[in-house]
Amino acid sequence: MLAVPANLRCGQPELDEAAESVALDPGWAPLRYSFAGVWEIDPHGLEEHAASIQILDVREPEEFIGPLGHIEDAVLIPLGELADRASELSRDRPIVAVCRAGGRSAQATNILQQAGFKAVANLTGGMLRWRAEGHPVEGGRDLT
Repeated sequence: MLAVPANLRCGQPELDEAAESVALDPGWAPLRYSFAGVWEIDPHGLEEHAASIQILDVREPEEFIGPLGHIEDAVLIPLGELADRASELSRDRPIVAVCRAGGRSAQATNILQQAGFKAVANLTGGMLRWRAEGHPVEGGRDLT
């Protein structure tokens, strides 16, 4: 019987002290800590809190204006430029990173954390999920 609680946590990332405090009360949005060790927010949570969050799109410019469009007020800084351009972002507002499917934006959260940003998260599923769930976009085209 003692092994069961340990087995329930098998494979989950261990939270460091800072992550634990956010896990208990993220404060700025409904986040979850993924198995990959990245804070994530789902599209509905982002849309609900968008007014208080910086939305960082890390796709390439042609993707930003391409068929998937982009989220209103998103700031475009391609992932390859983020380390050099992170100073363009405010440290006073949380940041949600967005890409096509969530992989590059997960990397972006790590880059931002290494640059000293504290309140950062990844949009789960990226623009593909955002669009699939019918959230509003600027630009893009009808994909149906």
